[in-house]
Amino acid sequence: MNIIETHIPRRLVYGDHCFQTFLHDIRLSDYKELFIVADANITQALQELKETLRQSKIRFTINTEIKAEPTISDFQAILHAAEATNADAVAGIGGGSVLDVAKLIAALYKSADKIDEVVGKDKLSKRSLPLYCIPTTAGTGSEVSPNAILLDEKQHLKVGIISPYLIPDASYVDPVLTYSVPYHITAATGIDALTHCLEAYTNKNAHPFIDMYALEGIKLIFHHLEKACENDAVARANVALGSLYGGICLGPVNTAAVHALAYPLGSEYKIPHGISNALLLPHVIEANLPFANEKYATVALAIGADNTENTNETARNGIELLKKLCSNVGIPASLNAFNISKGEVINLAKSAMKVERLLKNNPRTLTEEEVQNIYYKLF
Repeated sequence: MNIIETHIPRRLVYGDHCFQTFLHDIRLSDYKELFIVADANITQALQELKETLRQSKIRFTINTEIKAEPTISDFQAILHAAEATNADAVAGIGGGSVLDVAKLIAALYKSADKIDEVVGKDKLSKRSLPLYCIPTTAGTGSEVSPNAILLDEKQHLKVGIISPYLIPDASYVDPVLTYSVPYHITAATGIDALTHCLEAYTNKNAHPFIDMYALEGIKLIFHHLEKACENDAVARANVALGSLYGGICLGPVNTAAVHALAYPLGSEYKIPHGISNALLLPHVIEANLPFANEKYATVALAIGADNTENTNETARNGIELLKKLCSNVGIPASLNAFNISKGEVINLAKSAMKVERLLKNNPRTLTEEEVQNIYYKLF
């Protein structure tokens, strides 16, 4: 059996209202100054945090500048702001982009390492400050992954920084914090989390230890996402747990061609990452079927597809269920909804082929022409 290495936070807290556990832990800490990267929309949580810090006489700076798809320049601006403080710890409270930036701030704060030097795997030499992560969406799993993603404006390409130093010291997954997330964002981030699990399970590097997280995450998200979009509390909790499982999958196994092909749609056309994944997922599975037939059939059964004596047919039944889920939560099935023409396919494929760190994980080795054919199916 292949060697596998996992890294998760030393302290991982999950459950309704566990944000209060984070506040308790901060209250008992001996930190003097906290730098916080946050989503501006989580006003109640931020107010509670401010009050806790004031009562504890901990100085703080809250930066809410990060939006979706942060660039290297966006990160550098916030790092500069952080380095103007005397922070002795960092907290990220928000969606995946916020958490990714917080992780990199903690790693590179007043460090000799520079962001352009640490792109790739295992290039960080250390992390400078203690790190706490609190997700407010159920999607990226960034709170438990060693990954951070930024948009490189020069290359017009998303790049990954992957290192055990990006694993937080403590993460708190509170489903209640996702209640205010709008329907369309809940849908898109949920499909992103589902794709993490599904690509990990069918990956070239798939491993039984990760399979159990991946398959359970697939079940949780698929069967609860529709109700989570309608703000059902139990469904929100289950999707948050599924997203957490997806994040655990990212370090040791990671994603594959769906994510690789999704990145150019985000970097070039600003299509939300979860929607890009949803558009591509059925078509990439279809391309991969001859190379991971049994695994995709297992996924299909996990999400409720009819079992047949033919694994290929069972797997295809699963593809139809995935399409139906995306449709039911309002995600478009075509690039026509985004004013992208077929003439863009050649450039999209060239950009996707640069994401070798993910393409190499795919069950099927895709040629540039095959990638083009997948994009053409989106019209």
